[in-house]
Amino acid sequence: ESIMSSVTAEADFKFANPHALATILEASETRSIIASSDIFDINGMKLWARDQPVSRDLQRKLMDRALKQPLETCLMAEDGVSNATLQAALQQLINGQGPLTPLLQPHAEALVRCAGTVRLHSVVQLLLSAVETARPAAFQHAIDAMAVAGALIRARNTDDRLVTLAMTAGLLHDVGEMYLSPAYGEADALSTLDVDSYRQLVVHPHIGQLLLTQLTDYPKDIARAVAEHHERLDGSGYPHRLTGDKMSTLGKLLAATEEALAALRLPGATLHHASVALRVVPGEFDELLAGPLSSAARHAPPMKPRRALPALLSELDRLNVTLQETMIHVDGVLPAEPSAGLQRAADLTLYLLHKLRAGWNESGLWSPGAIGDEVAAEAEAVQDALRARLRLIERVARLTAGPNLSDEDEDRLNALCQGLVEEPSP
Repeated sequence: ESIMSSVTAEADFKFANPHALATILEASETRSIIASSDIFDINGMKLWARDQPVSRDLQRKLMDRALKQPLETCLMAEDGVSNATLQAALQQLINGQGPLTPLLQPHAEALVRCAGTVRLHSVVQLLLSAVETARPAAFQHAIDAMAVAGALIRARNTDDRLVTLAMTAGLLHDVGEMYLSPAYGEADALSTLDVDSYRQLVVHPHIGQLLLTQLTDYPKDIARAVAEHHERLDGSGYPHRLTGDKMSTLGKLLAATEEALAALRLPGATLHHASVALRVVPGEFDELLAGPLSSAARHAPPMKPRRALPALLSELDRLNVTLQETMIHVDGVLPAEPSAGLQRAADLTLYLLHKLRAGWNESGLWSPGAIGDEVAAEAEAVQDALRARLRLIERVARLTAGPNLSDEDEDRLNALCQGLVEEPSP
């Protein structure tokens, strides 16, 4: 059953979304954002005149009013993001000697050229312009995803049209996040968000798909890929828990891109960490997409462990015990006739734990005596990736169980998730 069945947040473009509007208004304080057409409510009352600059007064006039046309189609950023903006940001990323440089540098000329041909629909141009000003970290993430998606495709296919398509999808993949509170950001999804907040975050791929489908004329392939960018081939992603045969080629690319960038959020992370994240659990991501990352990682600076070897070995032993005990524990908390929600959560948890165990076995970390200083950093990267998966399993299990459990089932679900969220020692 889809995780979407347990969430209710949905984009309704008949009304101005408060979070998107707040971002646009904040950007309007330093950018020229104007009405590209008259704005009417559903009853034909004129609320804002064409060519009138956006101001805080617009927020008051739009409050709780259904609109004749979606607000996003009635506004434009005169000095907003352009293809030149994308090319400059991409060039800065390539030249910045950051963790992505070894992946991007071999394809630099083609990537910059294709960034110049990415089509910026007026709605997307407005939203990107607002995000660049009001949520710069989110805009940089969009640029990073545009670059990585382009590089992963360019490593296998030199057709500029395909590279541009991939870069467009990467640039737009998180457009749905603009319709959620900034407090529900992906960067903090596994660390600071409670389950109720996480339930709000998981709908952003669906919102992005709705926006691109209803308000723009981008190819359906792009809108579908945006909807799939948090799915995984083994069915452990969200919001629909699709499996590989249900995912599009472009969606698989965005899923790998998103995971690689998530791995790079760790302090001191390099392409090695991104490469490990795509390979650590068998069957999560397209192996052909992991290849270019692994190749580029050979030219990246070597990984350096954050922990001394004795501390790392202790953490690995704890992780081993957690994986063993949790798999045994899940079956033990179920009653003879569990509710449908609790059974779904248990089945999914066991399935994903078996996948983690397979990754653990393939890594060789089950034999700590074989881990020396020379491979400590890679072992730590695998451990970090598996721990992140454990936290993700806890969130997905709770979402899959649904929000309307009885008190008794809620207690059982808490017991089922016990150990999944245990944090390693500093």
